[in-house]
Amino acid sequence: MLDLSLIKRRVLVFGAGENACLIANLALKTPSNFNIIGYWQLPGEATHINHEKICRGDEKFVDWVRNNQIDEIVIAQDSAFPKEMMKDILDCKSDGILIVDLPIFFERESYLINMDILDPQWWVLHSHGVDQGSGQEIFKKIFDIFWSLVFLGATLPLMLLTSLAILIESKGRGPIFYVQERVGFNGRIFSVMKFRSMRTDAEHDGVARWAQEDDNRITFVGEFIRKTRLDELPQFINVLRGEMSFIGPRPERPVFVELLKKQIPYYTERLRVKPGITGWAQVRYGYGSSKADAAEKLKYDLYYVKNHGIFLDLLVLIYSVEVVLFGSGATGPRDEQKNSI
Repeated sequence: MLDLSLIKRRVLVFGAGENACLIANLALKTPSNFNIIGYWQLPGEATHINHEKICRGDEKFVDWVRNNQIDEIVIAQDSAFPKEMMKDILDCKSDGILIVDLPIFFERESYLINMDILDPQWWVLHSHGVDQGSGQEIFKKIFDIFWSLVFLGATLPLMLLTSLAILIESKGRGPIFYVQERVGFNGRIFSVMKFRSMRTDAEHDGVARWAQEDDNRITFVGEFIRKTRLDELPQFINVLRGEMSFIGPRPERPVFVELLKKQIPYYTERLRVKPGITGWAQVRYGYGSSKADAAEKLKYDLYYVKNHGIFLDLLVLIYSVEVVLFGSGATGPRDEQKNSI
């Protein structure tokens, strides 16, 4: 009964080059809450947008914006901002029109930080979550301890049954748990705990490997506890120790952190918060097994670093329960004895 396009934000993209094309692709790929009314091409700017969408006519910028009832202007030119347009943009801002830059627009619409358009100055100025203050840290600690105790108490029977199943499958010859070094807050190394889901000789040569789908080293019990996330339950002990948080980026092995931080910009920024049992990247992207997957997950990790707080943590918790109950996101490749990207 309603035409939803009538209640979407009417957006003007300031620019018609490569950056503007990123917005056009975003609008095509994902459901959006905005309608792109046009692209304002700057003098001398290369065109990467369909010419039909580029603003035409002899109207002045401010008059065009008013006549087309624009709600929001996204600053997306490829070159430096033209000083001669500053007054026009500020006049629009005085009219109540929202002015946003490209990284903020992507963050709001995609719930991630797009590193392809990120520069160090923007991150320094906008990474508010890096310093949450002592009050937030105390609240986060209480949150972690409370939910860890709740889940440990609620899942204790499942943990006992999982331990028994692993013992029976290995005929009592293999360990129930495995302990492995991971990189935590500010690069500190700690030992993560999980239920063993692979053969004991999964890395008999001592070489760390990327995860593979249908890995033949995963045991029958291991496949089940991975899909149901039961293998993660011992990590609540890491949370109670203060080595991990309930919500945060997944902790990775030191060898992979050293590799990825050399190849992926901003990778070490994910270490500015404690790693978590579950996180924004896990519920939005799932698991991966390559450098490309690591780069995509980092976009969500940076979003969490920038915006983390009680409301985002509760949202991740709700999504995580959905993953466990309905199995969404459970099929991606992962491997506790190689990598958990």
